[in-house]
Amino acid sequence: MALTITFNDKKFSIGDTIRVNYKIKETKTDKSDKKKERIQAFDGILIAIKGQKDDRTFTVLKNASDAVKVERIFPLNSPWIESIEKLRSPKRKVRRSKLYFLRNPRARKL
Repeated sequence: MALTITFNDKKFSIGDTIRVNYKIKETKTDKSDKKKERIQAFDGILIAIKGQKDDRTFTVLKNASDAVKVERIFPLNSPWIESIEKLRSPKRKVRRSKLYFLRNPRARKL
């Protein structure tokens, strides 16, 4: 069970709200064929960490509009990741290694 990852001497754990800045290559369909790179941010909750040593990946779950959720898996040692920053820690101590139950929350019946 991997509960933490380290990126540029910063530790991130399951349940943290993080922002991953990664590079995207854009290609123009014009005659110029210029390739542009830009940085796009992906904010969300860190719900899973898998793998060992160099093959580690982490999964980030983002709440988009109208109850649509977007999930993205990032390889930790990818050259496309510009930076990772922690926005918020969980309110309570997380006692699970995978937070897959956040994918489809259900209302509790009283």
